[in-house]
Amino acid sequence: MFSGKTPIRALVFGAAALVMASFAVPSSDVAFAASEVKVLVNSQVITSGDIAKRINFLKLQRQKGDLNKMAKEQLVDETLKRSEISRLRMSVSTTEVDAAFGRFAASNKMSTQQLGQILDKMGVTVDHFKSYIAVSMSWPRVVNARFGSASRLSNDALVTRMTENKTKPVTTEYFLKQMVFVVPAAKRNAVLKSRKAEADASRSKFPGCDQAKAFAATMRDVSVQDLGRVLAPDVPEIWKPLLEKASGNTTASVVTDRGVEYIAICSQRQVNDDVAAAAVFRAEDIGKNNAQGVSANDKKYMDELRGKAQIVYR
Repeated sequence: MFSGKTPIRALVFGAAALVMASFAVPSSDVAFAASEVKVLVNSQVITSGDIAKRINFLKLQRQKGDLNKMAKEQLVDETLKRSEISRLRMSVSTTEVDAAFGRFAASNKMSTQQLGQILDKMGVTVDHFKSYIAVSMSWPRVVNARFGSASRLSNDALVTRMTENKTKPVTTEYFLKQMVFVVPAAKRNAVLKSRKAEADASRSKFPGCDQAKAFAATMRDVSVQDLGRVLAPDVPEIWKPLLEKASGNTTASVVTDRGVEYIAICSQRQVNDDVAAAAVFRAEDIGKNNAQGVSANDKKYMDELRGKAQIVYR
């Protein structure tokens, strides 16, 4: 499947982090105090330095109330989430985090360097913000893996929704293949640029999906993955805008943990069958849940993790 595949319900970073989009930046530098252990979460340490960074982050978001308590509880939750993400091996990649960081900077009309300078100046730091991004992007994958099948619409619910909507919703159906120009981790810095150029050059020569494997065989370390049918609501965030903007039968290429990749569009059409309707309704429900804040499944999962955890405040 897609590199770093992400169900649509996992694509919530924009809603989670863009709350900072209108932040006000005070002019004074923030000093850091010497760190000491303030909370232990299953032997994982949260320091006074961690808490200070989160308090500064909350200030940038213009949060009100007991920021010290709010910061501690957020960090406890994130520590539990991070452990669960690691246990299930469902973390997003560094590339995805960096890309999200870049999108956030661009949405605020800044370069990543400028954003980094502001975060460091205000005592948040780039590393703290990226850690927050990583958990925000990874956690919905874990929740989806746990509750995804339970959240699917039953046949009766689907019929009810379609009856309420009078007509079945229409969405785009894609049949896709994924071209991967593999870059070994040990050679990444040395060859990534040249591999990106190879991938970009190959797009204009792409002969079509039927000949994709034969085409890949003419190049060095290129693999083809058949993604099959993918409905627009289920397309991962990294590929959605590229598919929408694609001209011809390939998307633009992107750098991933595996190397350089692009999507070949074998076919696309508008569909309104039951599967498509379910995908659209599911995406609508997820959007509503994200807009309303923490979902019931998210809260249930966190309540379970907190109930089993040993949390010591100092």
